[in-house]
Amino acid sequence: MTMDFITRSDICHHTFAIAVSAMVVTAHPSLADWPQFRGVNCAGLATGPAPPTDFGPGVNELWKTPLDTGHSSPCIVGDSIFLTSYELKSKQLAVLCLSRGDGSVRWRHLVNVGKIERGHPSFNPASCTPVSDGERVVAYFGSFGLLCLDLEGTKLWELRLPLTKSYSGNATSPIIANDRVILYRANHVDHFLLAVDKKSGEQLWKKRQRERFTGAIAGTATPIVTGDKVIVHAAQAVKAFNLDNGELLWQANCSTTATSTPVLAGEEVIVATWNQTGEPALVPVFPHFDQLLEKNDADGDKLISPAELPKLMYFHRSEGTEAPQNGWPLRFSDADANKDRKIVAEEWQKLLTRTAKRRKGHVRHGLVAINVNSHGKVTGDQIRYLETRSIPEVPSPVYRNGRVYFVKNGGILSCLDVKTGDKVFRMRTGGRGTHYASPVIAGDKLFAASGEGVISVVSLSGDPRVLRTNRMPDKTYATPAIVDGTIYVRTHSALYAFGKR
Repeated sequence: MTMDFITRSDICHHTFAIAVSAMVVTAHPSLADWPQFRGVNCAGLATGPAPPTDFGPGVNELWKTPLDTGHSSPCIVGDSIFLTSYELKSKQLAVLCLSRGDGSVRWRHLVNVGKIERGHPSFNPASCTPVSDGERVVAYFGSFGLLCLDLEGTKLWELRLPLTKSYSGNATSPIIANDRVILYRANHVDHFLLAVDKKSGEQLWKKRQRERFTGAIAGTATPIVTGDKVIVHAAQAVKAFNLDNGELLWQANCSTTATSTPVLAGEEVIVATWNQTGEPALVPVFPHFDQLLEKNDADGDKLISPAELPKLMYFHRSEGTEAPQNGWPLRFSDADANKDRKIVAEEWQKLLTRTAKRRKGHVRHGLVAINVNSHGKVTGDQIRYLETRSIPEVPSPVYRNGRVYFVKNGGILSCLDVKTGDKVFRMRTGGRGTHYASPVIAGDKLFAASGEGVISVVSLSGDPRVLRTNRMPDKTYATPAIVDGTIYVRTHSALYAFGKR
């Protein structure tokens, strides 16, 4: 009896298929599982059949389980689903195990902390996705550190770390590679790449990262592995380290907030490097003083008072791509040099001059490809820029069959031929606003979730087209997981399983 037979059979009941899955997956996760953030090696690719195109509350809904808040994605091994959560009133963190069969909560392991880390308005202290090797589950919280449990919820070991401090909040996820747990941790308190023994929690190596951490850096990318290398989208760089001893093998410097997780494409790693002013669409043009007066000088005194200054941004997310905090605002005091609460033409011109000079120093961002077998310092001519526009701020790219797909804020889906860099297509998915979840692929369908809870299903066979936009009743920041034809969607209030019965 094999998983292929079960998934092809039309007469097998859904719960029976899950029971067989539990028998097949014993001590180690299989390729049919989703054992960490974005599945096997963060690739975002599901094996087996694709979920149904139409789904939502009451539509192909297998079950729904209410949850405390959290942005972590489902980690699925065998018949178990692992998640983290945060209860706002009690300020209680937890690791949960749910049944794949009916969504019932098998156990909840509470995590006691003194203080809860803070972050961006969109951040949640339970944003890091757990990882499992089929024998244990490892969770990470910026407010606690690393915690390892067996599959019954009993603590095996813990590694306490100082409370993180950053503007974005610590949302990176740990991985398990061979016999070790790998964690990239970037914040103002400490900045390092760490390997610990997965059985004991004993530190194997720890490599301090010397790049300056700033408020503009998120550091939320999850490491990936190829051969004996750990590849990290780090603060201001993409780096490769030796898995055994943590030796730095190569480094490609780039201007990036280190938010999006890399993906492998043959002998290259593809990374969405993004920064707040990396492309013209993110940098609004300030008006000349006469234009400012024409639209905003309500009392006609040829001056601009605080009440008359419009909302202007040094960088911003445009209409349709908005986030809870939408950019870096221009303050009145930036132009009011003598602090008399009035802006005159000379003061405004000085602001424009300073701004133009600053913008000359802006560094472009882009979707880059780097050979995984590089050595030492990777220079500019060794970095392939596949694209410099429509770069995702948070979502990770997904690679399949020579093409890379990526979604930016506003629901703009792009597809490139990796070998040539040619654009295959660019289209709107139907989702708007900021996108935090990464796209995933099952069969010939791509699933992209907007922060507002619209999950678009895009056909990748023939001419690409949006097959359906499915609306969830709540915001959706977590990346969906797909196993055996079922898509698991975590919203701000619940976990759903959608599939054909």
